[in-house]
Amino acid sequence: MKQNEKEMLQLPENAFRELKEGEKYEPVMTPGENYPEVNAWSVTWGVIMAMLFSAAAAYLGLKVGQVFEAAIPIAIIAVGVSTAAKRHKALGENVIIQSIGACSGAVVAGAIFTLPAIYILQAKYPEITVSFIKIFISSLLGGIIGILFLIPFRKYFVSDMHGKYPFPEATATTQVLVSGAQGGNQSKPLLVAGLVGGLYDFIVGTFGLWNENFTTRVCGLGEQLADKAKLVFKVNTGAAVFGLGYIVGLKYALIITLGSLAVWWLIVPGMALLFHDTVLNAWNPAITDPVGAMSPEAIFKEYGKSIGIGGIAMAGIIGIIKSWGIIRQSIGRIAGGGKSNGFSRSEDGSGNADIPFKVIAVGTVFTIIVTFLFFWLGVMDGNMLFALVAIVLVSVIAFLFTTVAANAIAIVGSNPVSGMTLMTLILASVVMVGVGLSGTSGMVAALVMGGVVCTALSMAGAFITDLKVGYWLGTTPRKQESWKFLGTLVSAATVGGVMMLLNEAYGFDTGKLSAPQANAMAAVIEPLMNGISAPWILYAIGAGIAVVLTWCRVPALAFALGMFIPLELNTPLLVGGAINWFVTTRTADDKANKERGEKGNLIASGFIAGGALMGVVSALLRFGGVDFAYDTWWANPLSEILSLGAYALLIVYFIRATKK
Repeated sequence: MKQNEKEMLQLPENAFRELKEGEKYEPVMTPGENYPEVNAWSVTWGVIMAMLFSAAAAYLGLKVGQVFEAAIPIAIIAVGVSTAAKRHKALGENVIIQSIGACSGAVVAGAIFTLPAIYILQAKYPEITVSFIKIFISSLLGGIIGILFLIPFRKYFVSDMHGKYPFPEATATTQVLVSGAQGGNQSKPLLVAGLVGGLYDFIVGTFGLWNENFTTRVCGLGEQLADKAKLVFKVNTGAAVFGLGYIVGLKYALIITLGSLAVWWLIVPGMALLFHDTVLNAWNPAITDPVGAMSPEAIFKEYGKSIGIGGIAMAGIIGIIKSWGIIRQSIGRIAGGGKSNGFSRSEDGSGNADIPFKVIAVGTVFTIIVTFLFFWLGVMDGNMLFALVAIVLVSVIAFLFTTVAANAIAIVGSNPVSGMTLMTLILASVVMVGVGLSGTSGMVAALVMGGVVCTALSMAGAFITDLKVGYWLGTTPRKQESWKFLGTLVSAATVGGVMMLLNEAYGFDTGKLSAPQANAMAAVIEPLMNGISAPWILYAIGAGIAVVLTWCRVPALAFALGMFIPLELNTPLLVGGAINWFVTTRTADDKANKERGEKGNLIASGFIAGGALMGVVSALLRFGGVDFAYDTWWANPLSEILSLGAYALLIVYFIRATKK
């Protein structure tokens, strides 16, 4: 690619803001010009990325409970291999590589949050059986359902709502791809920030030179406040999460953090005060301590998160009600072949946008029929009633929560899929018990149903990121949508194999692999299928909070996300958002402020990209047996003080770098 062509490849000025009346967004790749997209190069590299990242993400997710987002590191690798091979006009190819490969994180999250619970319960109930085919098919069908259900909402989220949502992960991925296509000095700030952020997070994740979190427990007063008043403050000092907060911006970061503080500083100490000597275990008999004797972390885990789940569920229902017109139009367009409102045409008028809606409609019906047959013959032991109830539940919940997952990713870059899946499992268990399915058969059935829904919602959330990247850059949506199915197939097969391998090597019931989400699912599902109730009162409290917030015109989903996601992962969002406000308001020159803000976006994207890529490296090192034992050091308060010092230096670097 010639140098002047490279210089022309840049994001337009209106890429991240709302469009004015009559204004159009023109993508980076000019419509009508020939940019290679789908070919042997892009498909082969996409499949390789899907396999590698599925294996790495599955291991890390089961080990520590965190699935890193694969889109950004895959984008970096795509740029690297295309540059090394001197590919001409490789931007379109790199989008396809990233889109196929990013299926890994979505399918892995859907699978490992639910299906390992079958192995966990199998250790207690030997009559439970699980197979590769069952894991593979549930992951594959869930991924396909997520793709098909999201496509009708593509135009609304990526085009109609342009500039209204921050799309943090899509922003970072797009910056990586554009900077790689520009080459030279254009990509230097991103590369330098990627090296700084990546090295910073690699030092923490691999060597543990300083703690990943700073908490108020570092001093005696903080310990006393935590033990007696149940008050604690935490902040994750990682570069990637800080960068995410900068891109999210101050408004949403503040709402998310307020949700977190409402749980940690009001609800948690309030419960310890009101129920100091009471054992609240109606929905979890394993709880034996009174609330006043529990740590703030335990109160949050056992009670606070359930309130957050109720809030997310109600915020989702409110969102569904508010977007019912869009949902109705989408259903109508599918039924009418996508002819109304020009939805089948791309934003540039080329007529080459989404997969034809007749194909989507037929594909959706076919996939639901196949899923029904899988439930009937493979899960419900030939019981027609159970299979019919299961497919109705899965289809309705997956379709309605698709918009919730896409909304969450668009706002904060984090999908509350485990919370929505937990709600799905509870509803599924209650309904299936109501129609006569209980015990171990009911446990397996509910978990497989949850696995399908979880993968569908995870895929929907991840896919909206890919489609937004494609919208900004000018990729053909139909090609992204079509080849996403291949990535899902490869990722489902890989994660099924890796899960069985890890169970054989470690065993999910031994504690060597934490699988926290799957353990939570198993803990919830077992009492429900054995006749013990769910924490409906906690869900109702969360739902009530969401209703009040909506009435007060506060974004309920963002607030509820904060209630569910741990405090230490929310406070750095506020730090990043505050730095965003700081660097864009420091001078009287609006142009200079805007330039600093854009430079900050690039540096923040580098932090996210570097942190994500180093997360992969750390996972591979652990997988290879390289593990530096730093747990004892992290128990020392000095590791947290050092962490705060390193974090302060990182912030100073960020602010200074935006001035250059």
